[in-house]
Parts: sequence; C-alpha cells; structure tokens
Amino acid sequence: MDPIVELKHVHVARGSNVVLHDLSLLINRGEHLAILGPNGCGKSTLLKTITCEVYPLVRPETSVRIMGRERWDLTQLKRRMGIVGTELPGKQTLSTTGFDAILTGFFSSSTLWPNLTVTAQMRERAEEIIVLVSAENLRNKPVGEMSAGQQRRIMIGRAMAGTSSTDDGGNVQMLLLDEPSNALDLGAQHDLREMLRGLAQRGTAILLITHHIADILPEIDRIVMMRDGRIVADGSKTDLLTEQRLSDLFGREIVMTERGGYWNAW
Repeated sequence: MDPIVELKHVHVARGSNVVLHDLSLLINRGEHLAILGPNGCGKSTLLKTITCEVYPLVRPETSVRIMGRERWDLTQLKRRMGIVGTELPGKQTLSTTGFDAILTGFFSSSTLWPNLTVTAQMRERAEEIIVLVSAENLRNKPVGEMSAGQQRRIMIGRAMAGTSSTDDGGNVQMLLLDEPSNALDLGAQHDLREMLRGLAQRGTAILLITHHIADILPEIDRIVMMRDGRIVADGSKTDLLTEQRLSDLFGREIVMTERGGYWNAW
C-alpha cells in the first residue's frame, strides 16, 4: 500500500521567507508519530504542507505525494485526514450543540445549515464517535458553553466524522493534531491524552505536532525532530527522547522523567 505521506526535498516559503528547507519525510499507514521542536521551527507549516494548505517551491527534485497521489481535490483530501488545528471554533459553531457539531464534519461546514441533508448513516456514525471521544455528556450542550478541553474533544470528533465517508469508498482514519493540549488545564490535558490513547489503540493513526514532551502518547513510537525549518532527527522514541537529544534540540539543559509511558521534561 502507498504511504500516507511522501515528501522529497521540499522547500516552502511563507511570504518572502523560506521556512522549510529540503525536507524529506515518509509516513506509512498505521504509524503513530510525533513531530517535535521549539516554537517557530516550522512544525505547523509542515502540517499545512501535508494537508495541501501551502505548497512547496517548484524545484526539479521536489515531490509531494499524499496517499499515493500528487493532486487532490482539497474537499476530498479533508475527508481522508482528520485535521484538528489550534484555531478556536468559529462563531456559527459556537451556537451548535456537541452532537450537531460532530455531524458538521461530514460537510466541512461551520453549522448544520438548512440545505444540508443528514442521513441515518451519518447519525449512526456520529453516535459511535461521540462515545469514542467520551463526549456523551456534551451531546446537547452548545459548543460556546464548553470548556476548552470539551471543545477539543468535539473538534476531534468532528474531524473523525470528516474521514468516515468518501465518494470513492476510501476511509483513512488518521488524526493530525496541532498542539492539542494548548489552553488546557492539567486535568483536561490528562483526559485528552487518555482519550487519544484509546483512539490509537483502536487503530486510528496519530500524527502529533507538539513542543510539549508530555503530549507524546505511549503508543507513539516514532519521533521527528525539527529545528530552524529542517528535520534534524527521525527515529524511534527510545533513541530520540533522551536528555542529550532534547537539550540539543531546545538549546538548554533538559532533565527528564518517565511515568506510566509518558515523559516529562524541564
């Protein structure tokens, strides 16, 4: 089977500045991996390159293949990848209930507009998802009245709904998460990580963008390290999550501890 992501010698500019330099990355189906690096190193731009929100500079040696294809209708691509960014829900979504917000993922819409037809199959899948993300108690609660952690659960459910149905019958369950624990308190961070562990154990591939070591789930076994727009290391968690490697990556002395499969650093 084709890899989910295959980037070769990719350079990306934002405005007049080149922010990604000669990146090559291969992500196979079913992999759980984390892209780790300090703020401003290019992690989010790499994610946007994978989801075709930004495009690389045209060079003879450059190629980008997503799920075996070089060209995608972006609507169809979003139905193959569950993308959970750092942005807060939009104004229309805030007045939508948790269950209906998950349903909007089937349409990539901000709310359930009157012209949208929700099928019985969609509702059945949304019922499954709301259980998977442990959000049954948020079914009838407006998104705008939820805490940041509760909103994050619903947005993950929405992303999963978007990958549940495609015109050609394909179904790739892969979540791309950009700094998922931002704005969450310690309790909400713990709950979110445990929920993501459950999804990973059920077969949902996880691609995590983070600068928080504690976000790296025990199920994630591959680490890609970035600095200054470049991939500086790519390997197993055992090899790369070391005090020396992290000290080099973040430019200061790092001390690490491990508990229950999670690592913390300070």
